[in-house]
Amino acid sequence: MTDQTIPFRPVVRSQSDLHSVWNQLMEPQTSEGGFGGHSLWLLVIEGDRPFPQLTEITEALEPPDDDMVTSLGHFLENLSAEGRRFAFLRSRPGHGGLTSDDRAWARSLYEAGRRAGVPLEVVHRACDHDLVAVPMDEVA
Repeated sequence: MTDQTIPFRPVVRSQSDLHSVWNQLMEPQTSEGGFGGHSLWLLVIEGDRPFPQLTEITEALEPPDDDMVTSLGHFLENLSAEGRRFAFLRSRPGHGGLTSDDRAWARSLYEAGRRAGVPLEVVHRACDHDLVAVPMDEVA
């Protein structure tokens, strides 16, 4: 049993650390019957610690078009600061494995970070059956 009075303040220094953080944050969804919809999650990391807030964008079904990628890039640029980096995870219901939409989402997120000139961590995808990293070389 987890003590809910102890704040969740993990250290994120590696891809493995980030994967563990996403796993901890998404585990309630996967253990309670899965995801009810398509969401985009943003974790802001400063130094080696994530902010205590997690941002969810719901109804993230279709991969973003170029205008949305530009808007997301501006959003990231406005949040940027020295020593700050960003981590994205897309969640969806359904089976494991990467779909063409999963790859398109990851490609769009990497592009938004590139346009904004901000550091991005490896994008992740969670579904009802698994949570996986989607590195840039998987979407090129």
